[in-house]
Formats: sequence, structure tokens, C-alpha cells
Amino acid sequence: MHPFHQLSATSLQGQPIDFKEFVGKVVLIVNTASECGFTYQYESLQALHEKYASQGLVIIGFPCNQFGQQEPGDAEQIAQGCLINYGVSFLIAEKVNVNGQHTHSVFRYLKSVLPGLLTRKIKWNFTKFLINSDGSPIKRYAPFTKPEKLEKVIEKALLAAKV
Repeated sequence: MHPFHQLSATSLQGQPIDFKEFVGKVVLIVNTASECGFTYQYESLQALHEKYASQGLVIIGFPCNQFGQQEPGDAEQIAQGCLINYGVSFLIAEKVNVNGQHTHSVFRYLKSVLPGLLTRKIKWNFTKFLINSDGSPIKRYAPFTKPEKLEKVIEKALLAAKV
């Protein structure tokens, strides 16, 4: 089993997320924030979820408060903001650290296999990581890369997963 599928997290509702469940699925992981200049990307992420979830795309948002304190809320506030403002129905994990001593294991792994241009550190909210259906990493995308720009790569990965 690929190392990616050995990872786990906890949902915003406190439920375990076992990445073994994502074998055969294409996964997009995003560190998110409710009060960020890129927060509008929730809308595009939701559109991708609605269009491709039935074909095997899983999107997981990981709220993070490490960049400009842009995710100050608790789980209930985060959930309400995502649902009320953007109609988010894709998976949202509990708030995590993506850098530093307390980096969540998912981001520790992703940064090791998909380092950034100058550093492994995540530089801001809405950094995206796309993972193939076999658990192998495809690419890391910068915060300013709009989710809709990933559509062709996602389609290609979903097609490959069916072969």
C-alpha cells in the first residue's frame, strides 16, 4: 500500500478520516482559511466536487490558522462559514498546522514528496496537492492557482484511474 493511503486525519466533526478509503480515488488536499484573500476558492472547489465526486474525486480542506490568523474560529464557526457562505459539502478536516514543529502528518508527508520552489514550507493558505488514484503525488499548486485551472489534470487522473 502506498504511504499516502496509510495516512489519516480527523474531520471537523471529530470523525476519523482513514486514507485507505481513498484507494482508487483522485484526492485534492487544500489548506484553507475562512478570512483569506483566497477564501473565494471554496466556491470553485465546491464546483469541482459537484462535477467530479461521482467519478472518484475526493477534496479535503484542512483549515489552518498559521498565516495571518485567517482561520481563528472553532470547528462550529468554520463549518458554518463553509456551509453558509460557500455551500461546501466536500470533506473538511479539523484545523491543523501545516508548518513547524506540530505539522500534521498529512502535510509533513505531502511537503516531503512535493516540495515547493524554494522551500518545502507551505507559504500561504490554499496551497493545493493533487494525488493520483494509486496514492502517488501528481503536483503541488500555489495558493494563487485557481481550482478550476486544475480541471484538465483532474480529468486526466480520473481517466487513468478507470483504466
